[in-house]
Amino acid sequence: MSLLLQSFMLFVAALVLTGVCRTVALRISLIDKPVARSAHSIPTPLGGGLAIVCLVLLAISQYYRNGLVSVEEFAAVMAAGIVALIGIVDDFRSLNIGWRISAQFFASIGVIYFLGDVPAIDFGFMQMSESLLLNVLAVFSLIWLLNLFNFMDGIDGLAGGQLFFVSILTLFIVISSDNVLILLSATFAAAAAGFLFWNWPPAKIFMGDVGSSFIGFSLGVMALLSMHHGSMTVWTWVLLLGVFVVDATLTLAIRFKDKKRWYEGHATHAYQNAARYYKSHAKVTITLLLINFLWLGPLAWLTVQYTSAGLYITIIGLLPLVLLALRFGAGKEQFTL
Repeated sequence: MSLLLQSFMLFVAALVLTGVCRTVALRISLIDKPVARSAHSIPTPLGGGLAIVCLVLLAISQYYRNGLVSVEEFAAVMAAGIVALIGIVDDFRSLNIGWRISAQFFASIGVIYFLGDVPAIDFGFMQMSESLLLNVLAVFSLIWLLNLFNFMDGIDGLAGGQLFFVSILTLFIVISSDNVLILLSATFAAAAAGFLFWNWPPAKIFMGDVGSSFIGFSLGVMALLSMHHGSMTVWTWVLLLGVFVVDATLTLAIRFKDKKRWYEGHATHAYQNAARYYKSHAKVTITLLLINFLWLGPLAWLTVQYTSAGLYITIIGLLPLVLLALRFGAGKEQFTL
């Protein structure tokens, strides 16, 4: 089956399955009701990300049966299923943070175990090759990625749009060099497109923790796979995820500095402030997607062409995002342009 036909079938399946998730969520009252910090004003069904989870796990299982991915790669991707399971339970009833973090550590350590030691990272002026340090950093990076995707899934279309962008750009970058990443990128892009039909502003269903945590973790796994395959670098991924990495990290750092309860729910991310300022989810989501495609995407491609300059290209790419996030009051309850 051609990749194009397979992707179209996955898109249709995601379109239908997300609609089914919406119907079921309405029947079982799995509804996200607005609270003071919510970006939406009407109760909205939750758990649409389950469609992405099911299709991706089914697809990777089929790839494994067909001998297209190794058992280690299959196991690493399937570890994201643990994160998804915790996420869907959390969507129904808030889990204690201890349970969530424990499961996240277990899944992350499992990924490193299956894939082996993280390859050396090229900083241009030096190479970091200490396996133990890199493995520990990878575990914490996976946990941070799944949580930051959760943090950034706060307005219509943003998390699904980010997944679509990262998947399409990854597919473009590795189209002639990494068959496993080609399959995974095409799968996520198709699933994201089907989900976005329902989640684009105004959203008819939300992704939920089941989707956002699974996606964040899976993208981290894909990053590690690409590093093992030599098709992409860590700097490529930092740039592809730059909008989410900068906003979530900067917001957390500022709230921590200001002695706020950073571990509790809030609505002080830069993208949330922008959505309130412009009174539009669509404007913010489209703007951030344009930043991705027109600015971060080309720079991410350059990090693969000039690997020794990856760190410097990344700094150039992220600095304007830091200034933009500060401009929109990342971590602050009030801001003025």
